[in-house]
Amino acid sequence: MTWTVTRVLGDRTAGLYLTGVVVSGFGTSAMWLVSGIWVKDLTGSDGLAALCVFALWAPTLIGPALGTLADRTRRRPLLIGTNLVLAALLPVLFTVDGQGRLWILFAVLLVYGTAEVVQDAAESALLAGAIDERLLGDLNGLRMTANEGMKLVAPLAGAGLYAAYGGARVALLDAVTFALAAGVYALLRVRETPPVRTSAVLGGERPRGGARRAEGRARGCRRRSRPDAGSLRTRTAEGVRHLRRNPRLRVLVLAGGTTMLLAGINGATVYAVAEGLGHSPTYAGVLYVAQGAGSVAVGLVSGTLLRRLGEQRFAVCGIALTAVAVVLRAVPDDAVALAAGAAVGVGLPCPLIAVFTAVQRETPAHLLGRVSATANTLLYAPNAIGLALGAGLVELVDHRVLLPALGLIRLVTLGPLLRAAPAPAAD
Repeated sequence: MTWTVTRVLGDRTAGLYLTGVVVSGFGTSAMWLVSGIWVKDLTGSDGLAALCVFALWAPTLIGPALGTLADRTRRRPLLIGTNLVLAALLPVLFTVDGQGRLWILFAVLLVYGTAEVVQDAAESALLAGAIDERLLGDLNGLRMTANEGMKLVAPLAGAGLYAAYGGARVALLDAVTFALAAGVYALLRVRETPPVRTSAVLGGERPRGGARRAEGRARGCRRRSRPDAGSLRTRTAEGVRHLRRNPRLRVLVLAGGTTMLLAGINGATVYAVAEGLGHSPTYAGVLYVAQGAGSVAVGLVSGTLLRRLGEQRFAVCGIALTAVAVVLRAVPDDAVALAAGAAVGVGLPCPLIAVFTAVQRETPAHLLGRVSATANTLLYAPNAIGLALGAGLVELVDHRVLLPALGLIRLVTLGPLLRAAPAPAAD
């Protein structure tokens, strides 16, 4: 575990990147929890509270199109810019002072989610070409540790700040963390290949004489070898085609997407679970802390486990553990609920880390932004759908019945992975 951290942090780019993840992740974890508590307090509705998280995940539905931005612009400036946009946007939530202005909160959350999709694609593409390929599994695991580890402190800090000062102050804290993250990303020293723009390939000033013929030949070569040329629809479709044609990526994304669909339904029950345990909605922060602890643990060892098991077996183990843990969440006991939350935290990241690492290893650099975003969509769009379904189901079905059913259904996702030939373990 210590060796994993040391070898990753020994790379300056990886270390700075993880610093930015920690800084922005603190504010993000606090805001994501508090937005649901805020809506719950204003409306008394578990369903509307769950829709806050749905609003954050909804932009993944257009992730493949958003991902083309990471292939059409330089990735480091894109990361800096999206962080600054969010830093400027979040203070708008000071205007939310009652139910009549909740639409402002949901609108901001949609923009927030959109920026996160673009950032994820840019980060994946930037890092794949900036660090040693052998570090990718370790870095993806530590990235998960950094993100989920914030659930150890950020939800409780956010809930405490919310209880004392209200949701707007938490939004201001989040804005500050995004501004700081932009500064950290500005320190990255990476060499990026200039993106090939359609205007440069298909248009521009017309050369003369021999230069015109040479440019015509070069233009034809670029048209044949670069999928960047063409319409947005054509460029976006390249990400889908790459995943469909690669059997290892296809089976991993299928299992991961199905798992995340069920995870969304499970996530929508968090306030019902807190109420079933006899606590207020803010107890959801404690449940998230338990899940974050589990994710911290698996992230620290994921690189080693990926090398030993391969992506497919690693994903199978995580999905099976999560299925058992979801069933146990229905038990009306605090200790069992916290242990189950920790187990979900250990198991749920496994298929995600497996997909992220496999995509980075098996995707050409000029496609990596849109392929990463497409994979994110196929993983997280089902999560958004699951959250929406869960928001309705939790109002109709007792969570003590819903959770065991979800756990049993989750085992079905293991079928394609178990039938497929395992991918070779990384060196």
